[in-house]
Amino acid sequence: MLAAALVPVSTLAPGLSVAPAEAATAVSFTSVVPAPVTATPAAGVTYAITSSTAVHTDPGAEAIGERLAAQLRRSTGYPIPVAPAPGAGGVSLLLSGAPAGLGAEGYQLDVTAGGIVVRADRPAGLANGVQTLRQLLPVTADAPAVQPGPWPVPGGRIVDYPRFGYRGAMLDVARHFFPVAAVERYIDQLVLYKINYLHLHLSDDQGWRIAINSWPNLATHGGSTAVGGGPGGYYTQADYREIVSYAAARFVTVVPEIDMPGHTNAALSSYAALNCDGVAPPLYTGTEVGFSSLCTSKELTYTFIDQVMGELAALTPGPYLHIGGDEAASTAPADYTAFIDRAQRIVAAHGKAVIGWHDVAKATPLPSTVAQFWGTTTRDDTVKAAALNGTKLIMSPANRTYLDMKYNSRTPLGQNWAGYIDVKTAYGWDPGAYLSGVPSSAVAGVEAPLWTETLTTSADLDYMAFPRLPAIAELGWSPYSTHDWTAFKQRLGAQGPRWRVMGVGYYHSTQISWPGGS
Repeated sequence: MLAAALVPVSTLAPGLSVAPAEAATAVSFTSVVPAPVTATPAAGVTYAITSSTAVHTDPGAEAIGERLAAQLRRSTGYPIPVAPAPGAGGVSLLLSGAPAGLGAEGYQLDVTAGGIVVRADRPAGLANGVQTLRQLLPVTADAPAVQPGPWPVPGGRIVDYPRFGYRGAMLDVARHFFPVAAVERYIDQLVLYKINYLHLHLSDDQGWRIAINSWPNLATHGGSTAVGGGPGGYYTQADYREIVSYAAARFVTVVPEIDMPGHTNAALSSYAALNCDGVAPPLYTGTEVGFSSLCTSKELTYTFIDQVMGELAALTPGPYLHIGGDEAASTAPADYTAFIDRAQRIVAAHGKAVIGWHDVAKATPLPSTVAQFWGTTTRDDTVKAAALNGTKLIMSPANRTYLDMKYNSRTPLGQNWAGYIDVKTAYGWDPGAYLSGVPSSAVAGVEAPLWTETLTTSADLDYMAFPRLPAIAELGWSPYSTHDWTAFKQRLGAQGPRWRVMGVGYYHSTQISWPGGS
C-alpha cells in the first residue's frame, strides 16, 4: 500500500486524566443521539459499574461484549470479564426476550439498580443498544486511559429501531488517499451514531485506489497522485478486505464505488486502449469535473467493467456495487443511457445490485438498482418518475448532506458550490418528504457524503463531519415525530465533551451550546 501522509489528531496521552469539565458524572437519560423511538427514565434509579461488574453474553453476542468490555477496561481499570449469560447483575447482552417489531437492528435497553440488560432479535440490534449504552455512561468511559470514575448509568427503558434501513456515510478516498487506519477510525465514529453503510469512493479523475489484478496499472499508475499532486496511494486487495472485515465486525456494510463513464481520467491515463483515440491522457491533479469519459463504443470498455466489477464483487460481501454515473458531460446522452443499461447488467451478472448517483435514472434502472439523489432542488421529474416506477432512493441532497460544504464563509476547509451548511441546515429536512411527488415508501435511506478535494488528514475529516454527521444520522434512524431542533441541539451539545475525550476535533458551531465551553 502506498500511504499518504496522515497527520494524527490530538488524543489524550496515556495516563492523562481529562479536564474537570469532563469529570465522570451521570448523563441525562434523554441525551441520546440519534433520538430513540421511546425513552422512559426511571426517577432516582442508577446502576453503577464497579470493579465487580461483568458482561454476560448470549451465544452470537460474544464479540459485541468483548468490544464493550475492552473499552470499559481501558477507562475504568476494572477487569470487566466477559462470560456466558445468564449472570447476576452487570451488563447482559441477550438475543432473546426482545419485544416484537424491533426488526434486525432494534433493541430494548433496561437499566435498573441491579444491572443493565440489552435485548435484541439480532446481533446488529445488540450492537446498536451498546452504542446507546455508551452514551449513557459518563463521557470519561470513552477515554483511552484509566480515569478516576465513578461510573453511574441512569435508570430507565429505551425501546428503539431505525426509520430507514440504509443509513450511510461516504468517504472520498480518490481525491486524497486515506490509509486503512484512517478509514477504520472513521468507521468507529460512524457506529457511534448507528450508521450502517460506508460508501467508499474508490476512483475518480485524480486517483484510482483499489488494486485490480487484471488491470494492475490502475493502482500503480492511476493511484500514484492526488489533488494538488501529492503522492496518492491505493489499497491492496488485502487492505480492502481488512476494511471490509473491520466494518462488518461493527455491522457496517461497505459499498465500493467505481465511478463511470465520467470521472475516469485516472483509468484512462493508466490504459491508452480505454480511450476512443487510443491515446492516454496525462494524470490529473486539479478539481474540475465533467471532462473525462470511458469510450462507450469500444467492446474493451465492457470487458474492463466486467473484470473490475467482478474482482470487486468477489471482495465485497455486501449487496451493492456503486457505479457512479454523475457529471458525465463528455458522454453523449444516448451513449450514456446505453452505457448505464449495460453496466447495470454486468453488475447484476456478478450477483450485486447497483447503486448510482441519481443521474442513472435517465437510463432504465433495473428493479434492483438504487438511485442516490444528490441534487440541490426539491423537484426532479426524472427521479420522481423512476421512484414511482419502483426505483428506491438514497437521499443525499448536496445542500443538506454534503459534509465537505463549508459551515460558513469563514470555514478554512471545504467548498461552497452547494451553499453553506451549518448544523441547523443539515438537520432541518425530512428525507421521506423532501422530493416533490416522491412518497416516503420510495426512500431507502440517507447518506452523508464527505468529498476530499480540500481534506488530507483525519483531523480534517473530524472538523467537517462533526457535528453534522450525527445530525444526518438522526434523520436516518429516528422517527420523524422526534424531529425537533430545540431538543436536538441540546442533545447534540451533550456529545461535545465525549468528542473531546475521544480526541475528535469537531467544529464548535455557534448554533450549539457546548457544555464546558468550546
